[in-house]
Amino acid sequence: MPREYIYKPNGEVPPGEQLPAGVRRIALGVEYCGARLHGFQKQKSAAATVQAHLEQALSTIAAEPVTLVCAGRTDAGVHATCQVIHFDTSAQRPARAWVQGVNTKLPDSVRVQWAKEVPAQFHARFSARARSYRYLIHSAPVRSAQAASEVTWTQHGLDLDAMRAGSQYLIGEHDFTSYRASQCQAKSPVREITRLDIARVGQLIVLEISANAFLHHMVRNITGVLIAVGRGEREPVWVQEVLQARDRTVAGVTAPPFGLYLVDVQYPQEFALPKSEPGPLLVPLPLGGLPI
Repeated sequence: MPREYIYKPNGEVPPGEQLPAGVRRIALGVEYCGARLHGFQKQKSAAATVQAHLEQALSTIAAEPVTLVCAGRTDAGVHATCQVIHFDTSAQRPARAWVQGVNTKLPDSVRVQWAKEVPAQFHARFSARARSYRYLIHSAPVRSAQAASEVTWTQHGLDLDAMRAGSQYLIGEHDFTSYRASQCQAKSPVREITRLDIARVGQLIVLEISANAFLHHMVRNITGVLIAVGRGEREPVWVQEVLQARDRTVAGVTAPPFGLYLVDVQYPQEFALPKSEPGPLLVPLPLGGLPI
């Protein structure tokens, strides 16, 4: 027999079930600069996290304690232009209160871009079908003083053709054990990368990667390996050799968090969430629009 449904705040709601009377589920689109934040997830040892700031601001506007769930947690120093969260609340507030009102309670590094009441079956994490990141690299002899925490700098020239050749080994469904952090808690290392584009945009080199989901440090580890290929330290086929080894110690290269942006989370059209520009402002191009 099927299990009896028991409501849990912010939890998954099976088809046909509803939230308790008077409870609404709200989704938010959130942008943040992670330079001075200790990542997304709330921590006992660090007050400056995205989750802590948001929950405090939301609780103030709702006049009741609010907890939330996000589409994907990001590390310290990592940015987002299109993080998606949801929370359950009994507070009756117009959408503008969840945007303008909440933003008055947030630090300048965190901003709510949109708010929408969603069906009970929406879940910021489990309803997501794909996620996309952009990684920005400034390849120049001298580090820029204007974007020290917004991009990753390398004084080495990078061979984009070699990086593109290496990246092709990662397209498709694979066991990405070699490209995840040793402390990754995901039950399965199998993920499917649907796109990995590399292009020069102005003075920046931009990696754009989309997948059904990502492992802990997966994008940063992939970027670290591709940068080594771009510098000529390794041949493009090394990307495949690392993948096939299924051993994190074979590569051991992790790119810095600076320059990494969560830029898109895709959900089924039935939820009709507002669309945001992927960004960041340094890359004013649509998703999939890099000049390859």
